[in-house]
Amino acid sequence: MNTPSAPSGAERTDQSPVRLGVLVPLTRPGWVEAGRHLLAGLDLAVREVNDGGGIHGRPLELVVRDTAADPARAVAVVDELAGLGVVALAGEYHSVVARAAASRADALGVPFLCSSAVLDALTEGATPWVARLAPPQSHGWRVYAEFLLRSGRRRIAVVTQPSVYWSSGTRVLREHLARHGGTLVEFDADGFPPRALCDALAEHCASALLLLVGVPEPAVPLVRAVRGDRRLTEVLIGAPAGQPEFAGWTAELGGDGAGIPFLRYLPESPGPLGERVGRELHERLGTAPSFVAFEGWDSIAVLAEALRTHGTARQAVARSWPHLVVEGTRGRIRFSRVPGTGVWQWSGAPVQVTDRDPAAPDRLRVLDVR
Repeated sequence: MNTPSAPSGAERTDQSPVRLGVLVPLTRPGWVEAGRHLLAGLDLAVREVNDGGGIHGRPLELVVRDTAADPARAVAVVDELAGLGVVALAGEYHSVVARAAASRADALGVPFLCSSAVLDALTEGATPWVARLAPPQSHGWRVYAEFLLRSGRRRIAVVTQPSVYWSSGTRVLREHLARHGGTLVEFDADGFPPRALCDALAEHCASALLLLVGVPEPAVPLVRAVRGDRRLTEVLIGAPAGQPEFAGWTAELGGDGAGIPFLRYLPESPGPLGERVGRELHERLGTAPSFVAFEGWDSIAVLAEALRTHGTARQAVARSWPHLVVEGTRGRIRFSRVPGTGVWQWSGAPVQVTDRDPAAPDRLRVLDVR
């Protein structure tokens, strides 16, 4: 049986495992497919660290907990993991859940490397305890708004559900579109079932509909309705949150799910490390790895470097953020302070706009890279 590290995160001199707490959505209503990809990347990287000798001879060990996309559950998980003595936390896909986890980690003094969530303000104020790999939503969604404008889409409709994440994204889009002569009209998914939404889109002469909603419901029936409405054949369907990234999207929608641009945080052409990790992730997952899987791998690469160079005490890990330079699968990772985020942020994360090729929905096409 493994002996937990001291709850304070103090240094250990024996060969006991260095334990990292992991937060991932593994059950509904969480996005289970995203959680599976994130965990695959984390787990693969840990195996590679341990094959290379671990952290000065001590193996890394993941202590995995399911958040199920529940902020309250995430807070309880952070409390539990802190009590078990993990030296740091990593993971989480859902932004609202990550915000709850980050705030609790900050209060407890536990380092948290947020792998995937993009909501700009992960904590109420600046904190030394939290760092993030994914780009802030305000950056990525501005890239998406620029893509829409360059493609000639200026009358944009969004269908949305109540959420801080969706409302924040809507605000980013509206403000950027307005500065460049575009407009945005918002429809509540609960108040506009598929047929009613199609009528509203036709009435407003919308040139694009963005799906700021969950998967599969209500996103899948909305896509089918718009695709089947002859009045809307010229309307571009978009999904900036990345719903079409995963194989489950194509399994649900087939060809109807193609040609729907989404955000993806990968470079246009991976380097040797990205190619090698991508092959191994594909073997583990049985499908092409999403950007979320690479975020998981990069998270462990960052934390392993912090532990090797600065030590395994929690305070040492937190102090390491601005000093780290790590070769990740998607580029060289450095952290800095980015206004409006409150956390140590990798500002060099690549941003793509991608879709599934209508001629071959299993194939992804890169439409824009920033």
